[in-house]
Amino acid sequence: FPGLADVSISQDIPVEGEITVPVGSHSPDEDYSTLDEPVKDTIMRDLKAVGKKFVHVMYPRKSSALLRDWDLWGPLVLCVSLALMLQGGSADSKDDGGPQFAEVFVIIWFGAVVITLNSKLLGGTISFFQSLCVLGYCVLPLTVAMLVCRLVLLVGAGTISFIIRLIVVVAMFGWSTLASTAFLADSQPPNRKALVVYPIFLFYFVISWMILTFTPQ
Repeated sequence: FPGLADVSISQDIPVEGEITVPVGSHSPDEDYSTLDEPVKDTIMRDLKAVGKKFVHVMYPRKSSALLRDWDLWGPLVLCVSLALMLQGGSADSKDDGGPQFAEVFVIIWFGAVVITLNSKLLGGTISFFQSLCVLGYCVLPLTVAMLVCRLVLLVGAGTISFIIRLIVVVAMFGWSTLASTAFLADSQPPNRKALVVYPIFLFYFVISWMILTFTPQ
């Protein structure tokens, strides 16, 4: 290149230097692992997560919290609580109500599994455990209804008591159905939402009927 012979580099311009790649500040959260935290912190974090999901169910709105951070601890607690409160009611057998606990437990979980499989077969976009999480957490209003009915039955079992229990159960049944459909509706094809909502309606209706017809021995 003959034209480059006349090009000179000024002595004031340094040509040497270091070739380095800038590294961003390392956050301590990147090295944080749940395996290193105390058991107390882990339990408190999980309890707070379950509590937030309960709040989402009691104030249903279109939120992805139940779908994004799903868990089965809340549904398990609600299922066991509801089964324990229904235990000891009037039944065909004269036992201590032990089989009733198993019946309630199986009905809730088997029903949730059937609804989830129906949703998946109809083209739902949520996962199996996400659907179980939503259906299980939405049993919360019916669990509250069962608690109220037990308190009302302590006063008496007359006509007024039945009317109060009927109003409470119907209100909580509607709450559970609306809450579950609010979380699951967007994950279904628009032309098949009715086919998904109908089994959910039957699922919570069966639980509501068990609560309404409960009479302690």
